Amino acid sequence: MLRDANTTAIFQVESDGMKKLLAKLQPDRFEDIIAVLALYRPGPLNSGMVDDFIKRKRGEQAIDYFHDSLKDCLSPTYGVIVYQEQVMQIAQTIAGYSLGGADLLRRAMGKKKPEEMAQQREIFIKGALDKGHSQALATRLFDLMEKFAEYGFNKSHTAAYAVLTYQTAWLKSHHTAEFMAATLSADMDDTDKVAFFMADARANGVRVLAPDINASNYRFEPVRKKSEQSPEHDVVQIYYGLGAVRGVGESAVLNILSCRREAGAFKDIFDFCSRIDRRVVNKRAIEALVKAGAFDRIHQNRAQLLAAVGLAVQAADQAQANTHQAGLFGGLDDDDSNAHKIEMPKAAPWSERQQLLEEKQALGFCFSGHLFTPYAQEIRRFVSTPLNRISPSRDPIWVTGVVSQSRGQMTKRGMLRIVEIDDGSAKLEVTIFSELWDRYRQVIKVDEPLIILARIENDDFSGGYRGQATEILTLGEARIKFSLGIRLRIAPDAAASAALRGLLDPWRAPRSGCPIFLRMLRDGAECDIQLPEDWRVRPEEEFMRLLTQHFDQESVEIIYR
Repeated sequence: MLRDANTTAIFQVESDGMKKLLAKLQPDRFEDIIAVLALYRPGPLNSGMVDDFIKRKRGEQAIDYFHDSLKDCLSPTYGVIVYQEQVMQIAQTIAGYSLGGADLLRRAMGKKKPEEMAQQREIFIKGALDKGHSQALATRLFDLMEKFAEYGFNKSHTAAYAVLTYQTAWLKSHHTAEFMAATLSADMDDTDKVAFFMADARANGVRVLAPDINASNYRFEPVRKKSEQSPEHDVVQIYYGLGAVRGVGESAVLNILSCRREAGAFKDIFDFCSRIDRRVVNKRAIEALVKAGAFDRIHQNRAQLLAAVGLAVQAADQAQANTHQAGLFGGLDDDDSNAHKIEMPKAAPWSERQQLLEEKQALGFCFSGHLFTPYAQEIRRFVSTPLNRISPSRDPIWVTGVVSQSRGQMTKRGMLRIVEIDDGSAKLEVTIFSELWDRYRQVIKVDEPLIILARIENDDFSGGYRGQATEILTLGEARIKFSLGIRLRIAPDAAASAALRGLLDPWRAPRSGCPIFLRMLRDGAECDIQLPEDWRVRPEEEFMRLLTQHFDQESVEIIYR
C-alpha cells in the first residue's frame, strides 16, 4: 500500500508530495518508513539528501560509510546522515565522545553558533586523532555532520510517528471498509473531506451506499453482506451517515433512529412524519433527507417526495390534533390510517442534472454521479481528451469540464481569475486574465460546463498541471463553432410548422447562430431542408430542452463535423 502510494487517510503520508516520494522510494521495511518521515521536509528535499537516499536504496549510487566502524550506524539510511542520533553515534565511535558530550555536540550544531562549532571541531578532530584516525577523515566527517545537522531529525520522534503510519496503513489494507468508515465519520462535518475520502474508498473497492432512512445510522458504518458471486466471502460496504446530511443535525438523527428502533422501518413519507418529533426533525431537515436520497428505497421519485413533504407534515399535525381531541371528548370515529391513504402529488422525476444539484445542496457534493456526465457524450465529440490525459503543450489545446470553483487573485498584472474545471477524471485550474474575464464573467458559473482553449504547463506547487486560457466558450457557443447545425425531424404539415416557428422565434440569431435543418418524411421518402439564414438560432441548453420536450429525443440531433 505504501509502495503504491495509496496513502490517503494514512497518518503523516497523505499529502501529494509524500505520495510522490513514496512512489519513488518504494519502501520495503520499517526503517524506510522512519526515514521517509524524517526526509520529507524542505531542508532534506532541497539539499539533495532525498535523491541520494533513493538512488542508494535502488543501487544506482555507491554507498559510502566513510569508515568500517560506522557501517552499523549508517547502514539503515544507506550511508546518508539523516538523524540527530547518527551524529551522536559518529562522534562517539570516531572521536570517543561520551553520551553527554555527543548530546552537547548535537545541541551546538542545532544552534549554529560559530564559536561553539569551532570549539567542537577542535574536540572532534583531537578525539579522532587519539583513536588513530586520520585528520582528513575527521575533517570530512565533521563537515558532513555539520551540514546534515541542519536537517537532521530526531529518530525517536519520527520512529514513534512511523509506528502510527504503519498501523493506519495496516488497518486500511486489511480492514478497508471499517477504516474508511471511521475516517469519514471523523470528518463528517467537512463535506469536501467527505467527498475526498468517499472517492478514495471507492478507489479501494469499497462501495459507499447512499443515505437510507431505514438503514443508516448517525455515523458512517460498515455493513457486511454475502457476496452473490462468492457466497463464502463477505462484501463489506459503508452506509452513509445521516449525520453528514446538511441541515439535519445530531438531535434530529437521534430522534429518527429512536423512532426506527421502537416501531420498525418507516413505510413511507407519511408514516415517517407521523412518528418523528417534528419539533426536533423540522420540514427543512426532512427535505434535506429527501434530496440526499435517504427515502429512495421506499419511493424512487424524489421530486414527488419533496412535493409531498408539506402534505405529510400537515397530515401528521392533523392526526396529532385528532388524537388530542379524542382524548378530551372520549374518542372519535377517526381512522388513524387516513394519513397513509393520502395520494402522492404528481411531479415529473428530476433530470439527472437536477438530481445531482439537489444532492449537492444536501450533501455538499454530487453523490450518485458527476455534473459533467449529462454533457460528456456530446462534448467529447469536439473535445476528446479528458483532463487526466492532458500534458504540457506549447500550443493551446481545448479542455473542458464543469466549473467547480472560481476565485480572484491580485497580481502585478492586475486582478485575474482562477477557475477550476472538473470532468470526472481529474481537475484543472485555469488562469483567466482580466481582459478575457471581463468578456465572460457573466457566463462562467459554478456547476456549469465550460470549454476552454488553454496552454497547459507544469504546476510546481501542486505537482500537476495548470492552464492559461486564451479562449472561452459556453456549451451553446461551442455548438455553433464545432457543429454543422441542428437537424429536426418533423411532420410536413401546417400545424408542425407553426409550432416550430413558435419554438425557434425567441432564440433566433441571424447569421451568427446555428443553422436549422428540417428532415421531413413523406410517402416513404426523406428530404432535408435548411431554413434561411434569418432562422439561425442560439443553441443554449434551455432551447435544446424545449426542443426535446416538444418533439422527442430522437427527433432532435446536433450534427457535428
